[in-house]
Amino acid sequence: MGLSLELSQVSKTYNGQVILQDCSWVFEPGLTHVLKGPNGTGKSTLLRVCALLEAPDKGRVNYLAGGRPLALDLELKRRITLLLPNVGVFNTSVFNNVAYGLKIRGFERREIEARVGAILEVVGLADKKRQRALELSTGQSKRLGLARAMVLEPEVLFLDEPTASIDQENSEIIERIILEMQEKKRATIIMVTHDPAQAQRLGDRLLLIKNGRLFPSKA
Repeated sequence: MGLSLELSQVSKTYNGQVILQDCSWVFEPGLTHVLKGPNGTGKSTLLRVCALLEAPDKGRVNYLAGGRPLALDLELKRRITLLLPNVGVFNTSVFNNVAYGLKIRGFERREIEARVGAILEVVGLADKKRQRALELSTGQSKRLGLARAMVLEPEVLFLDEPTASIDQENSEIIERIILEMQEKKRATIIMVTHDPAQAQRLGDRLLLIKNGRLFPSKA
């Protein structure tokens, strides 16, 4: 079973404006948790706090393995990955874009080639591995971003609007990939979406952020 994540009365303020207020929740391991809510309600901020990219002003973020809390250190950060809505790509090949994270972690060339090749098959970009990433369509770039996240095999994957601003075909492909990843890898997935139907399709647990507070949601 993967990592679990516990929030305890997490609050965050920017320029005097309360973005998150006393948010508490347990993200159970091996499930897909979907966050819903209008624009500006703190969904993306919550993801960044959970992904240890920002510290809360108040409260605690705890990761646990087998019920034991883990140190919030570099080793833990390498076990979690955040995919942002706007996928920034390097001006190099699709293959090199996906391989980058493995290279900086010191993986050997043979394993890099195997893992990148396998993940490009999963996201349907194997035939474009030598193509420059900047030449991809918006939907293909989204799939490239997902491949870069998945190739690291994170135990917790944060997805911020992974299908925003793309066509239905690419959206359906990405949804399928997310479902397959959760089923096969049993990763803990925490995802933001504006689409209530998508939340129902993908979410094992549905959450609503309203006025900076976090609530369970049935629909």
